[in-house]
Amino acid sequence: MRDLAAGIRHLAHGQRWVARNGGAYGIGLLPALITFVGYVAALVALAFWAGDLTAWATPFADGWGSPWQGLFRGLLTAVLFGGGLLLAVLSFTAVTLLVGDPFYEAISGRVDQSEGGAPPAPGLPLCRELFRSARDSLRVLLRVAAFAVVLFAAGFIPVIGQTVVPVVGFAVSGFFLALELTGVPFQRRSVPLRDRLRLLRGRMGLALGFGVPLALAFLVPLVAVFLMPGAVAGATFLVRDLMPYEESGAGDDGDEGQDATPSVSVPE
Repeated sequence: MRDLAAGIRHLAHGQRWVARNGGAYGIGLLPALITFVGYVAALVALAFWAGDLTAWATPFADGWGSPWQGLFRGLLTAVLFGGGLLLAVLSFTAVTLLVGDPFYEAISGRVDQSEGGAPPAPGLPLCRELFRSARDSLRVLLRVAAFAVVLFAAGFIPVIGQTVVPVVGFAVSGFFLALELTGVPFQRRSVPLRDRLRLLRGRMGLALGFGVPLALAFLVPLVAVFLMPGAVAGATFLVRDLMPYEESGAGDDGDEGQDATPSVSVPE
């Protein structure tokens, strides 16, 4: 329970931090807004064309009589739109982080600097950072898709599908949301995806306390846009909790001019 409460505190701390740093909030708001507008446009287009797509994909049903043709194609249209909506929900954070990678990197860096003990910037070219972010996001989305298929199938189990499965679904969504958002500060610390997964699984309560409230809030349209900057800041506080950054001070002889040596370790 202590870790669960700590995760919630990190999320709230991140929102307070961006509220006090208006410039950082504006920087983080723009990529989320651009992504949101793009997703809305895509979903509106899908809503208009889903029926035509279904009719094109099911020519064998052209000769079916009423009402079977309408029921069959109507069901497929609903499934198509529902799948598009689910894909939008699952991928929104990943795409927003990819679109706004330089902006969210700046927010994460400013959080580290404001709190002290900031790790040095990776110093990679922008194209290399974007490629690494896209690769890791795709790996995470594949994991999310696998869980989504299993949970969708389990949803048809009587009683369990209507009680246990939704709770598990929000827990899974919250964990992977925390994994996505902590990707920015983890990349600053050069932590590969497999180690991120191990760290967050080792502090599952911390990850769920941070991610589940966000997953619930993101169900409300537009809320994700306004919470993204603070979510990135909060994810940086969470990573600082997982991986305290240690600097070696001056040498034993007391020289104050000696450079600090970064020492970031991934716990086993």
